Amino acid sequence: MNLESVSLNSNNPSISEGLQSNPPQTNPQAPLASVSSITESQVSPPSTLRENVEIAMKNYFSQLEEQQPVDLYNLVLAEIEAPLMESVMKFTRGNQTKASEVLGLNRGTLRKKLKAYGLN
Repeated sequence: MNLESVSLNSNNPSISEGLQSNPPQTNPQAPLASVSSITESQVSPPSTLRENVEIAMKNYFSQLEEQQPVDLYNLVLAEIEAPLMESVMKFTRGNQTKASEVLGLNRGTLRKKLKAYGLN
């Protein structure tokens, strides 16, 4: 398996299964022994970005098989930073000055990142 083919985004079925908005209902009266058989998709969906990242990373590592991850920090940063930039640019209606203020970035840094992600 090619490491770059392992996706961290929520379009990946193995990741999105754990993020369902309507998880199957479990029986609250079920014996405690059956609780261990509950999967992540049956638990309520994560509510924070941190929880979503944790689930995505678990899925990523489970798909690696025997391969060692390389440059993981930049891979994760690119997966998060590109949609962040796109969302902030939509929120500010393309105003780079406002976007740089919202993000807490220098305007030159913002422009460089927008260009890197093809969002300019």
